[in-house]
Amino acid sequence: MARRRWQPWRCLAVALLVVGCGEPTPEPAGPAPYDWKLPEGFPTPRVPEDNPMSEAKVQLGRSLFYDQRLSLNGTQSCGSCHEQARAFTDGRTHSVGSTGQTHRRNGQGLANVAYATSLTWANSALLTLESQALTPLFGEEPVELGFADQQEVLLERFRSDPELSARFAEAFPAASPPVSLATLTWALSAFERTLLSGTSPYDRYLAGGAVDALSPAAKRGLALFLSERMECDHCHSGFNFQDATAHEATPEPILPFHNTGLYNEDGRGAYPATDPGLIELTGRAEDMGRFRAPSLRNVAVTAPYMHDGSLATLSDVLDHYAAGGLARARNGGAASPLQSAFVRGFTLTPAEKADVIAFLESLTDTEFLHDPRFADPNAAP
Repeated sequence: MARRRWQPWRCLAVALLVVGCGEPTPEPAGPAPYDWKLPEGFPTPRVPEDNPMSEAKVQLGRSLFYDQRLSLNGTQSCGSCHEQARAFTDGRTHSVGSTGQTHRRNGQGLANVAYATSLTWANSALLTLESQALTPLFGEEPVELGFADQQEVLLERFRSDPELSARFAEAFPAASPPVSLATLTWALSAFERTLLSGTSPYDRYLAGGAVDALSPAAKRGLALFLSERMECDHCHSGFNFQDATAHEATPEPILPFHNTGLYNEDGRGAYPATDPGLIELTGRAEDMGRFRAPSLRNVAVTAPYMHDGSLATLSDVLDHYAAGGLARARNGGAASPLQSAFVRGFTLTPAEKADVIAFLESLTDTEFLHDPRFADPNAAP
């Protein structure tokens, strides 16, 4: 029998079943606000009304994030593809699931994911961490954690663990039963929302008044990054260096996706059939090759780059944009008709290129990469 391809609507259908088939009712807001421990100048993240934050929920989610029982064969956890030292990426060109299946895309980082308006590279339907968690758990193409059609097997693993079951009951005192697909995804999402990165040298320079936190080269690189010559800040803007950012005080979130001219297979803008981008979901011709712009925070430790991991270094990424899109360079100067108007090419001297890379490296938040609050609670010290 042919394998079924995991479609986004199936994630949403499962989520609706979670709410409508005897699972826990929405949790009431707690008496005290959650202490986010926000970095200087960071806004409070937006949180779904049915999943308010609590310390018990966050600590449960942290334990689950690193629990290999989250994969059917017991070989992987969320943390297997989201390593803290790599800003919760995996360093691979393409991620690999628990069964060894190689995915078609490069794994995205989770730093500041609480502020993202959409999740995954090219899906305008997955808008919350709670709904997104269903994809790695139950997806069939590709297989990630491998629980397709095995929901009860997953839940029984945690229900049969007295200690963990008690922690579910503590985190979700109004839930009956305490361990369910809803409470599982709520706990994971609560932990992921705490993965806040905002103490890099750039942050100390900008918000902390540490004028020497950035090197002269990084300061020159920042000026270039913001310049009309490079146009970087159109897609990598604001405190999170991402144009798709929302928080507690923002209006309705925007969902921008971009074609950067990485491919132009037919002269009319086509991307490889293996991954054509947002068009796969919408069916609209103009969405060919459109993907979400990721945050640039910790970008120096999240290589390789682009949706398919095809660019190995930051130098390669700058070469891509300097060329006005690598498809243009491959096609004798002919730009893709579908690529963003901001990807138009520019010239950098070798010294200027080094300055821009120095600035991008200044976005590395070493404290975040080693913060014990985000580490595996069962790992050896």
